[in-house]
Amino acid sequence: MWKSISIGLAVVLGLAAVANGLFMLASPDGWYFAVPGVTTTGPFNQHFIRDIGLIFMLIGAAYLVGARKPEYRLFFWAAPTIWLSGHALFHFWEVAVGICSASVIPRDFPAVTLPAILGWVATIWACRQKLARDAVF
Repeated sequence: MWKSISIGLAVVLGLAAVANGLFMLASPDGWYFAVPGVTTTGPFNQHFIRDIGLIFMLIGAAYLVGARKPEYRLFFWAAPTIWLSGHALFHFWEVAVGICSASVIPRDFPAVTLPAILGWVATIWACRQKLARDAVF
């Protein structure tokens, strides 16, 4: 059961990240105005949005490769999960130091914090699988 859940999470995270990255690359201004809260984080910067779009494309590809290639799964899921976790922690830090109000936490949760949490669910499962495989040999 956990195998199906973890691989399913990785596929959903991968497809969502790729879709977000494509949106950021294809229409940075459309993305800037479509995503709730983004306009309050600073002025529109097409170059910056496209740079981050490339990151999301890599994150998505990593989750999808990990879903397909079990021998590389732990690395390909841990790396983007660490980035997503740093991104989520940065959002909490902005609240902690007064850059943003606490009202942004629930607004950002579905697109910022939840992907990091789901990434950890999949990554921890992959880590346990690798430890179990390595213990046999």
